[in-house]
Amino acid sequence: MASRSPTLRASVADPPEKDVEKSGLDGPHGSLDGQDPEKRDSVKRPRKASQNVDPFGDAEEGDVQYRSLEWWQCSMIMIAETISLGILSLPSVLASIGMVGGAILIASLGIIATYSGYVIGQFKRAHPWVHNMADAGAVLFAPWGHTAEAIGREVLGAAQTIFLIFSMASHILTWTICLDTLTDSATCAIVWGVIGLVLFWIFDLPRTLLKVSWLSIASFISIFSAVLLTMVAIGIENPSQGRFKATQSVTFQAAFLSVTNIVFAYAGHVAFFSFISEMKKPQDFTKALILLQISDTSMYFIAALVIYAYGGDDVESPALSSTAPTVAKVAYGLAIPTIIIAGVIYGHVAAKYIYVRIFRGTKHMGKRTWLAVGSWAGITLALWTVAWIIAESIPDFNDLLALISSLFAAWFTYGISGIFWLFLNWGGYTKNSRKMSLTAVNIGLTLMGFGICGMGLYASGYAIHKESKGSSWSCTVSE
Repeated sequence: MASRSPTLRASVADPPEKDVEKSGLDGPHGSLDGQDPEKRDSVKRPRKASQNVDPFGDAEEGDVQYRSLEWWQCSMIMIAETISLGILSLPSVLASIGMVGGAILIASLGIIATYSGYVIGQFKRAHPWVHNMADAGAVLFAPWGHTAEAIGREVLGAAQTIFLIFSMASHILTWTICLDTLTDSATCAIVWGVIGLVLFWIFDLPRTLLKVSWLSIASFISIFSAVLLTMVAIGIENPSQGRFKATQSVTFQAAFLSVTNIVFAYAGHVAFFSFISEMKKPQDFTKALILLQISDTSMYFIAALVIYAYGGDDVESPALSSTAPTVAKVAYGLAIPTIIIAGVIYGHVAAKYIYVRIFRGTKHMGKRTWLAVGSWAGITLALWTVAWIIAESIPDFNDLLALISSLFAAWFTYGISGIFWLFLNWGGYTKNSRKMSLTAVNIGLTLMGFGICGMGLYASGYAIHKESKGSSWSCTVSE
């Protein structure tokens, strides 16, 4: 009977184990307990091969080439996914907690997100078959048996899917607000939502990320132009007349809602496994991550400070609404590509998880069969329909998004990376001073996930209870 020791964690689909220190990883993945790898492999538990194999293992022989991304294309997709709606709420964060506190949080959470993303890359290198958070959950829970492995897979898979669907819904809602603003409420907001649903679905029909990578460039130009126009316009209008506050007196609930907004701005990590899986050279992920983090942290920092400095405490969220009506319309028009493309990326990752779960290890992964094409179209349409229903059903969506961000983004961006590192380095925490320091850092990262999750759930739940207003399925947009 196989041991359930945490040292026996590799799957039959993993490559031969190597010492992590020598291979460039940060911990003793592989021969953690000094056992001979071949001997250890001989006592591994049998696994369900269809789920624990690289889903794109035979991609070179198929009609659909998944591993097609250069590192910079992967980075552009990550930038388009991450720098989208999150940046539009950050000036209002500074209005809530003050410029000093907000600036420190944006910079520090960005730095921590860089490290947590790097750990995700380490975990993927150690377990190349991992394609999503569900696979990672299976790896984490496998040492405790088949039942625990299945639970880990389903819990993290469900969490990933729920978070992605709610993120998709936020893009449909923002699309509705955008079109309602541009047309001066010329038609019922539900109509704009339906148009958005169809548009997002059409853009999600390609099955690989390569085509999306080219759209991602347009997305970055879009959000950069919209935010730059807003900064210039609000600087000229200067509604605050230089009256901004370094600190603010604020309730705990309001302060922590601001923290969840910043966490959501860095919430792209949930899709990193999927992005790495479609890179030509997964070992180049670190370069893609660094470009992402330099881009998003610097843009968040500059945009939030400039817009708040000139907009003052009355700055709007989304920030594009902070300028004169005509300028706001132009800014929303410029932002349309990023509203669409970033939402499409969330939809693609959510659909790819379901598609891989169904067809992993079959010919339909790499072939354009009727079943494959029809299933992909059906999955994407179903997901966008659910997202549209959510967007139309919840009038106070910002507060609910804070709730979902607290529950899931806190873990996917921060907490779970600490768990990944501790898992990879099991048995080596006190190997040397560097390991002991990194152990403390990653325990702190895990506790950070718990803290943001717990306090964020309290703050967002309180806000939903106190601020509930508006009506669902209404022709009037509730911003």
